[in-house]
Amino acid sequence: MDQPNKSIDHPEQGPNIMRSLWNVIALYRGRVIFALVFLIMAKVATVGVPLMLKRIVDHLSRPETIHTLPILMLSGYAILRFSSTLFTELRDLFFSRVTQHTVAEFAQKTFNHLHELGASFHARRQLGGLLPNIDRGTAGISFLLGVGLFTLVPTLIEIGMVLVIMLANYSVWFTAIIAVTFLLYTGFTLSFTQRRAIFQRRVNRLDTTAKNRLADSLMNADAVKYFTNESLEARRFERIMGRWADAAVSNQKALFILHVGQSGIIAIGVASVMLLAGQGVATQQMTVGDLVLINAYVIQICLPLNALGFVYREVRDALINAEKLLELLREKPDVVEPPGLPDLQLRKAEITFEHVAFQYDPGRPILHDVSFTIPAGTTIAVVGGSGSGKSTLARLLLRFYDVGAGSIRIDGQDIRNVNTASLRHMIGVVPQDTILFNDTIAYNIAYGRPTAARSEVIAAAKAAQIHDFISAQPQGYDTPVGERGVKISGGEKQRIALARAILKNPPILIFDEATSALDLESERAIQAELDRLARNRTTLVIAHRLSTIVGADQIIVMDHGHIVERGTHASLLQQNGAYARLWYLQEHGLPLEKA
Repeated sequence: MDQPNKSIDHPEQGPNIMRSLWNVIALYRGRVIFALVFLIMAKVATVGVPLMLKRIVDHLSRPETIHTLPILMLSGYAILRFSSTLFTELRDLFFSRVTQHTVAEFAQKTFNHLHELGASFHARRQLGGLLPNIDRGTAGISFLLGVGLFTLVPTLIEIGMVLVIMLANYSVWFTAIIAVTFLLYTGFTLSFTQRRAIFQRRVNRLDTTAKNRLADSLMNADAVKYFTNESLEARRFERIMGRWADAAVSNQKALFILHVGQSGIIAIGVASVMLLAGQGVATQQMTVGDLVLINAYVIQICLPLNALGFVYREVRDALINAEKLLELLREKPDVVEPPGLPDLQLRKAEITFEHVAFQYDPGRPILHDVSFTIPAGTTIAVVGGSGSGKSTLARLLLRFYDVGAGSIRIDGQDIRNVNTASLRHMIGVVPQDTILFNDTIAYNIAYGRPTAARSEVIAAAKAAQIHDFISAQPQGYDTPVGERGVKISGGEKQRIALARAILKNPPILIFDEATSALDLESERAIQAELDRLARNRTTLVIAHRLSTIVGADQIIVMDHGHIVERGTHASLLQQNGAYARLWYLQEHGLPLEKA
């Protein structure tokens, strides 16, 4: 059974979060000051209500004035009550822009940061758990700004004002009882809230696990049906939810102890104060109005005191919820780009790999001393078995990762010394696995150049041999493709990827097994367009079907991260080596991996 993780407690997170919040809200100093002024005015009006009520009760309790109506005092009582509400609403109105913009700022910062993170982060992250962590983190920040700030500060102000009035007008014992109650309540709340944080973290962790499981299962719904494993998935999810329910019950038990203890301390304090006040009235040392005033103030203190306990609990929960968000914002990109790097200056678009070595994980090298040049305007194809390092070359050229040794140069410029955005702007990619947004076909094609006109999108679609398919759809180019493009076939998705690259019209192209999802007839139809697109462009082709690269200017054969052969299609066949063996296997319909 999952045990509470007592080691996960980060007291330094609080200052970090509050420092981050202050850096954002400092932009709205004027609104913060106005909100604080209205806050103080609201509390002054709130504290003034019992004072006015005492005067009214005393006026109506005296025989000589019982038959006169204290109109001014009653009007003042009503105005004070209204003023308390009015100033509170004005406070919220002025501060709402600060709260909402700060939450939006954090959400935007997180969104931008996620796109800055490298391929290794996105390879290991689980979307089902990532999104709830972001949602809980931004909700926690919203609470810290809104309810946290405007409950903690006014509560302390109100308690302070009441204690001053009580100390100035009544026995010191009233103030002593209230002070002792406050200290006991605070100590108990701090202690038990700290213990409960362990259970809250466990609930959050299991909730994230459940969301990961749910998302993973739904994204692979077809595989579940292929193997009729619905019951297996249900059992796995049931086990996680069972552990989550147990953790939530333990959390609720801790909350029960906390609430009952807090209520007990308040009840003892209220009873002590009221007994003392009742004795004062009985001995005629105090008036009925004093009793009403003290009762009102005790209730007025206890309610915010209880609210203070609630706020502290929620602040702790908010800090816990914000922990994952801060951890996410502290994730470092795979490629850290210094500011001020110059743009890539493209002249001929010649690409050179010089003694490149690379490994994704320590102890698992992928590339070993790889060197080759793609002259400007030529096409080089890379072939090899699964795991030979073909696709890694494309990822390194796009600078998803930095090389471990050696360098990659374009027109003599090391790509580590140029602006990455300018590098990728010069490269068009037709990947093996086409990623589509849950939007229209037109949007997905235009993603290659978002400023393109509809006529240019249509021209690119025609060049990619997909215009007829789109025109046959009831909604044409406005047809939704579904999440990850599930509403269209793999071949159609790859044609859209080809249309994107055509629309982008870059000087450098990468075809990463660009026709792998097409049947032979479709492949022949598109191959001519690929050849036309690659003409006079520097092109790197990662090939699976060798028939698609027979016209390449040079073919590189890789095996376990090494270049083992290079040459034209004809010369490699004459060598009767690794490439000839791959060609023979494919010509006879055997899988490439058997090479």
